[in-house]
Amino acid sequence: MFQRIRQRLGDMKTIQYLCQGAEKYALADQQREPAAEHFLLSALDLEDGTARRAFEQVHADPAQLPQAIAQQYRDALRFAGLTPDPALDAAEPLKPSRRLYDAAPSGAELMQTLAQQRSGERGPLLGAHVVALVAAMRQGVAPRSLVALGGDAAALRAAAQAEIGAYRGS
Repeated sequence: MFQRIRQRLGDMKTIQYLCQGAEKYALADQQREPAAEHFLLSALDLEDGTARRAFEQVHADPAQLPQAIAQQYRDALRFAGLTPDPALDAAEPLKPSRRLYDAAPSGAELMQTLAQQRSGERGPLLGAHVVALVAAMRQGVAPRSLVALGGDAAALRAAAQAEIGAYRGS
């Protein structure tokens, strides 16, 4: 029983870190609400290192993910007939608001799915859990960014799941 309580407390701390990190990345992107791609970036920062190792297993450089995400936004603007403003890339991050925390629809869906999948699972919440969910997504900036990195989403998802299994086995 105490082990389960300790795991839940650890998971809550990880969720807090994921949300704070995702918000930081969203504000740097001039967005108030973090989306799935911001949670993915935050997962790469987790101390467990499983998200980074999953990327490295499929020979995708996690350091290139921010540029791939930025390119997706630029491409979307061009598709809409707008010219991306290079000044936005160098703009100061937005300041956090004082309102309740809220995520963009893709970020909220990611976190809800994560909570549903974790409801009966043993072991700690890891960055690889987030990577596996994003790699399974069919639409949005986050999965398009993975493709832009040259990664195979199915292989990345398998690598993330392997990292989860390896972490539990250690």
